[in-house]
Amino acid sequence: MATVYAVEGMTCEHCVKAVTEEVGGVPGVIGVDVELATGAVTVHSDAPVDDAKVKEAVEEAGYELRERA
Repeated sequence: MATVYAVEGMTCEHCVKAVTEEVGGVPGVIGVDVELATGAVTVHSDAPVDDAKVKEAVEEAGYELRERA
């Protein structure tokens, strides 16, 4: 299962790494793909993941989750 979120504030590869690490730590997440140019963060999981936990992880990394795409 893949869920795409729109994240604002990422400007470099360090941003990508920070978001990938934080979101990757959310229970149930088995993979994270970040597209820097568009701000799209694709979360891969075996079952639905709690959007609130993803938002919390993105904020912990220092960025803003705008919406679920």
